[in-house]
Amino acid sequence: MTEEHDGKRETAVAFDTATDHYLDSDVHRRGADLERLTSWCADATCALDVATGAGHTAGAVAARGVPTVVASDAAPSMVETAVDAFDGLEGAVVDAERLPFARDAFDAVTCRIAAHHFPNPTAFVSEVSRVLESGGTLALEDNVAPVDPSLGEFINRVERLRDPTHIESYTIERWHEWLREAGFALEETVQLRKQLEFESWTDGQSCTGEERKRVERTLREASDEAAETFDIRVEDGRVVSFAPLKALVRARRLE
Repeated sequence: MTEEHDGKRETAVAFDTATDHYLDSDVHRRGADLERLTSWCADATCALDVATGAGHTAGAVAARGVPTVVASDAAPSMVETAVDAFDGLEGAVVDAERLPFARDAFDAVTCRIAAHHFPNPTAFVSEVSRVLESGGTLALEDNVAPVDPSLGEFINRVERLRDPTHIESYTIERWHEWLREAGFALEETVQLRKQLEFESWTDGQSCTGEERKRVERTLREASDEAAETFDIRVEDGRVVSFAPLKALVRARRLE
């Protein structure tokens, strides 16, 4: 069994036991980013949500009147939660890098705050290109890293300390490159920062006391540049919140 396969299995197991947290998570269940991302798919007739988690994105797409929406995830309990929690969804347990759907099966694909868990993001992009019909829309949102390698290394270290299933947050430029190579035209990119409360953010991955201390120490000891870039807020020696970078990308599948 390969290391990549083991990593995917560990990720699926980790998320299989976190359905309640993700269903109730403010970061995932609401926000202007969710509204914008799903608005890009409002005219679709058959949409796929990859790595659906508890189904918020798929549910929001279905709520816009899209007739067929497939909520897919590698974690079976996440798929079950999504289908139970939101109306109008079909469920599918799938590997994001090996989608079991026919070529040109969908006219919209969404993937929100998940791709940093994928061992091979180029395989994911290639699969999305395959299952999207010509002219179809990919609506992608994920954590991203700054262009400065030292800042990218810092935020990825923080993420991995909190969540061992985090693989990497890539730069927007890298995502653009991968999408172009897979046959997409870039139509819109929005970069934003979303302030996260430290306590609830670490609670979400069931961090132990020692793990929480390591994450907090890393944030507290950040360079001035990192503290400014990620808006790390410290009060009375304790980290209160920080704001990792995110990007929303709308891309169109070319002929």
